[in-house]
Amino acid sequence: MTSDRKAAIAAYKERKTIAGIYVVRCAATAETWVGQSPNLEKIQNRIWFSLRQGSHTCRSLQAAWTTHGPDSLTFAECERLEEEEIPYVRDALLKERVLHWRSELGAMAT
Repeated sequence: MTSDRKAAIAAYKERKTIAGIYVVRCAATAETWVGQSPNLEKIQNRIWFSLRQGSHTCRSLQAAWTTHGPDSLTFAECERLEEEEIPYVRDALLKERVLHWRSELGAMAT
């Protein structure tokens, strides 16, 4: 393995992920779903992939995708959490903030 490749792999492993809260909205039905993720940069791809496969665990979100198509859904960040080194503290903050945003937006869980 070349030193450039080793350096790239090391940099990838050391990168910081951004935890936070996101919202998915359906323009056709005005439904809203709020979720949490330890990695906001990757969660939309994961959600869209499972929706395309027809295997998303949230039945109402899957139904909206299936009925109205991907163009009717939008994804947005609600809140980014400050960097937290201790995973259980980060997870507790995510749980607290996702409940806040679901209440605030009258949203369902993803």
